[in-house]
Amino acid sequence: MIFPQENPNISMTHSPDIFTLSNGIRVVHEFMPREAAHCGLMIAAGSRDEGENEHGLAHFLEHCLFKGTAKRKTYQILSRLDSVGGELNAFTSKEETWIHATHQYQDYERAIELIADIAFHSVFPKHETDKEKDVIIDEINSYKDSPGEMIFEEFDAVLFGNQPMGRSILGTEKSIASFTSRDLKNFQKRIMNSGQLIFSSAGNITTERLRLLLEKYLGKQKLTTTIAQRKKVRALKRKDVIEQREIHQVHFVTGRPAYSFDDKRRPGLALLNNLLGGPAMNNRLSMVIREKHGIAYHVDSNYAPFSDSGIFCIYLATDVQHFEKAQRLIRGELEKLCDQALTARQLNEMRRQVIGQMILAHDSGSALMFNNAKSLQVFGEIDSIQEIVSKLNAITAEELHAIAVDMFQPNTFSSLTYVPI
Repeated sequence: MIFPQENPNISMTHSPDIFTLSNGIRVVHEFMPREAAHCGLMIAAGSRDEGENEHGLAHFLEHCLFKGTAKRKTYQILSRLDSVGGELNAFTSKEETWIHATHQYQDYERAIELIADIAFHSVFPKHETDKEKDVIIDEINSYKDSPGEMIFEEFDAVLFGNQPMGRSILGTEKSIASFTSRDLKNFQKRIMNSGQLIFSSAGNITTERLRLLLEKYLGKQKLTTTIAQRKKVRALKRKDVIEQREIHQVHFVTGRPAYSFDDKRRPGLALLNNLLGGPAMNNRLSMVIREKHGIAYHVDSNYAPFSDSGIFCIYLATDVQHFEKAQRLIRGELEKLCDQALTARQLNEMRRQVIGQMILAHDSGSALMFNNAKSLQVFGEIDSIQEIVSKLNAITAEELHAIAVDMFQPNTFSSLTYVPI
């Protein structure tokens, strides 16, 4: 198939188009001359925006948006894009909720109209929401059967307790059972304001055409401009928690609160996380624990920044007899980063790896859709790859060493351990 070359000169210095609809919804569009396109509506509110009696309501709302609108039944919603080979999906995180679609580029209008319909015209019929409660309870139980997933949910509570940031996104069986259609409508009304909505697109459509479609289906929605203020999260004192489970291996997470999105040290910590236990197979934890000693299949580190805090953690699954040794090896790698700054060669290799990963990720339309919206919401702008590379190259070994000393002292880490019964 031949695509119209609407903008054939995209380069590393290219930035996506950003504009605002007549009702205040911000839009970011990345032109990509491909057959597959991606678009979605990001709501900058998630589980941490729930009230005291709303545990799990954001995730429940995400599910129930698919259960009927003023003009569509559930089957019609689910078939609208599937019938032309596309996909409609949604997810909820601590600080955002997404409704997004992947589709052929000629189906942009179909996707936009559908997203607008379920985002603004869902009716939450009781018989459908009651059925969805059972689905979510099954989802909760499936997590309980997956210790490698459940442990991350419960580690948040070790760090932040019963604050919304520390609670499971899924909620509990009791909280889910208590929700009504009124609860869904009230929560939806509270979070659906122009300041918290961003529509993101990555695909083969001109900005002018996209603007017309979005004004037609989203721009006419009446929205408030009031943004609910979040309570700042408070970190708890460090502690170590051990729980017995009916499992075969030890599952272990250790970590601590970390830098927020607007902290100038965030990019440096992201670089160190990638070096220590990032997605590459040659990360330090994998090389020493898996490749050199052969005592674990799963070991990695993760850094998740949020609006006013963050979480850095290391995850490991290993047999009981190897657990103490694995812990010593983890501490050893943390101490190395604290004891000595990276050499010029190590720093250059680390930068090259991260920049390469970033460029490959830039080739994914869905990743661009998600990342562009998040960048616009957090920073109010989107850097080009060239600008990001320049910022990464400006980070010095001395700055990284200072971050390691601040973040990686093992005696500041909390932990959660699942041990076999």
